[in-house]
Amino acid sequence: MQTTSWGLVLTLWGAGLGGAAQYGKFSVIFDQLPLVYPEAGAALGFVVSIVGLVGIFFGIVAGLLVARIRYRRALLWALWAGAAISLFQALLPPLPLMLLSRTVEGFSHLAIVVAAPTLIAQLCAPKDRGLALTLWGTFFGVAFAVLAWAGLPLVAGFGLPALFVAHGLYMASFALLLGARLNRLSGETPTRSFSFRQLLRDHATIYRSPRIAAPAVGWLFYTFCFVSILTVLPPYIAPEVRALVMGAMPLTSILSSMTLGVLLLRKTSAISVVILGFGLSALVMLWLWVSPGEALACLALAGTMGLIQGASFAAVPQLNEDPQQQAQANGAMAQTGNIGNTLGTPVMAAATGSLGYAGLPILAGGAFLLGGGLHLLLARRRNHG
Repeated sequence: MQTTSWGLVLTLWGAGLGGAAQYGKFSVIFDQLPLVYPEAGAALGFVVSIVGLVGIFFGIVAGLLVARIRYRRALLWALWAGAAISLFQALLPPLPLMLLSRTVEGFSHLAIVVAAPTLIAQLCAPKDRGLALTLWGTFFGVAFAVLAWAGLPLVAGFGLPALFVAHGLYMASFALLLGARLNRLSGETPTRSFSFRQLLRDHATIYRSPRIAAPAVGWLFYTFCFVSILTVLPPYIAPEVRALVMGAMPLTSILSSMTLGVLLLRKTSAISVVILGFGLSALVMLWLWVSPGEALACLALAGTMGLIQGASFAAVPQLNEDPQQQAQANGAMAQTGNIGNTLGTPVMAAATGSLGYAGLPILAGGAFLLGGGLHLLLARRRNHG
């Protein structure tokens, strides 16, 4: 692409917000689910987590399949399926059927987060890819903010089904918009046969490649830290500023990503920005170790992590020119991101439980150093490959 189709990029980002809402819509209403399923007990947790579990086991599969059935087709199917599932969930079906719908929704979510950024990269001029994919990297944070600001009042006024109906209509609207405007990519490959043996070979190819696997490797450590820090840190922040700081941290991360991150991406490679983000985040963890719960340090940490967030997505097309390899890399990011989100909070909670507050900067600082160090090792492999 010589010029960037910004209208389509923004529409794809809007579709991504719907995909993120598939993950988050049950999180924001989780405290209200016992009223619908009073006998469910601990099983209610699966209503939220099952989408992430699907991502852990099938992230790579999604990347491979999306590349084979073509990105436009996969995205449209995922949006229509997501719309139908949300409308079904508005009926508040029995828990086994709700869990089944969430499993199917997990596959729809994976197809969106693989196909949409792959399409965005192909619709951008090279000079604009950093900005466009940094914007894409904000989709989770923005979607959760919208769910909290608009979704919860909707539920308060009209009940839980209203949130699912609104989400279903949103997904259908973007399916119609993109179906009318989005053309098949010229670089897409025709459908190939799919087998378990080929799947294993492709897994090995992806994770052996210092180009395809690199964004996913860093993303594992970023996601391990981000949600777990936001979960474990609040009790150590002064009560009078706690709510303000916790509300500002995700916004600070997005702001840093969209300003300083985009500026740096115009000057240097995405991987260099990611490594810088990991290094600065590790330094801020030293600050938080010396000054537990310091508000400015918390905001500084959100800012440095924002560099990792946007640049990780921008690294995918920088390292992989072929759309099929980009889809594989995005699938690997979906897989490692869900692993990080799933493991981060319980491991961080266990660390602070045994070591006290010191467990937080030790574990998070170590994860940041590992993420940056592995990126340096992979860069060395690429340079000597």
